[in-house]
Amino acid sequence: MIEARHLRVLRAVATTGSFSAAGRELGCTQPAVSQQMKALETSVGTPLLIRTGREMRLTQAGEALVRHAAGILAGLTAAEEEVAAIAGLRAGRVRLVSFPSGSSTLVPTALAALREAHPGTRVSLEEAEPPASVGLLREGDCDVALAFRYEGAVGAEEWDDLVVRPLLSDRLVALVPERHRLAGAQSVAIGELAEEPWIAGCPRCRGQLVEVCAAAGFAPRIDFATDDYPAVVGLVGAGLGVAVLPQLAVESVRPRGVRAVRLEPAVRREIVALTLPDLAQVPAVAATLDQLARAARRQ
Repeated sequence: MIEARHLRVLRAVATTGSFSAAGRELGCTQPAVSQQMKALETSVGTPLLIRTGREMRLTQAGEALVRHAAGILAGLTAAEEEVAAIAGLRAGRVRLVSFPSGSSTLVPTALAALREAHPGTRVSLEEAEPPASVGLLREGDCDVALAFRYEGAVGAEEWDDLVVRPLLSDRLVALVPERHRLAGAQSVAIGELAEEPWIAGCPRCRGQLVEVCAAAGFAPRIDFATDDYPAVVGLVGAGLGVAVLPQLAVESVRPRGVRAVRLEPAVRREIVALTLPDLAQVPAVAATLDQLARAARRQ
C-alpha cells in the first residue's frame, strides 16, 4: 500500500535532488527520508531511484509515481479539508497564491471578509506571477491561485483542466510624467508614444507591451525593466520614460509625479481565481473564491 507521507517524501526528493535537501524541506532527518524511500520501494516492489555517487535520478517507475503524486495529494487534501469543514468551516485551511498587484488590492478585502465570516478558517498567502502560480496549483502546492492573462495574447495559457472563477477585466493605462506633453490628454493611442523611452514591468506584462506596440507598427525602446510596480511609477515620475500598466497595478501604489491616461484601443487582462476541480468542492476553498469575487465587484 502506498502511503501519502511516502509520496510527499518522493516528491521532495525528486524536487530537491537529494535525501538531505528533502529532509530540510520536510523538516526531518536524512536517515528518516532514506527509510521512508526504502519503505515506498518495498511497497511498490521496484526501485524508484538510481544512486550514482552523489547524484540521484528517478527510474521510469519513479517518474511515473511522481507524475501521479500531485493529483493524489491534491485529492487527499480535498478530502481532509472537506471533513474538517463539516462543522461549519471551523477548521478550514486554504493556501492562496497571488500576483503582487492582486495581493495588495483584492486579497486584503477578501481575506478580511473571510476571517469575519469564518474566523476558524486559516489562509496562508504566497506571491507568484502566472504561469508559475498556476504551476504551483497543478502540482498540489496551493489551493487557490489568483492569476491573469491578456485578452487575445499570443500563446495565452489554457486553463481547461481547472475551475475558473472570473473576477474582473483590468484595463491597461499609459503612465507619463506629469509634465509630459500628453499628461492632460483624456486618452492616448500607443502609437503616439512610439518615440519615447519605455519602462517595462513583469515578464508577462513586458511581452504584452511588445505585442501591443508591434500591432501599432513599432518596437518599444525599453530602457528599464523591473517587476516592482512602485519602481516603474518612480522611474516614470522621474521623467525617465513612459510605461503601460494594468489599472489594478496603478491602484496598488501611490502614483506620485505621473499621470495615468486611458489607452485606446482598449487593452485588458482577465483576472481570475483558479482551483482544481476536487478542491472546488471544499467549503473553505469555495468560501475563499466567493470572497475574492465580492472583493473584485468593489473595484
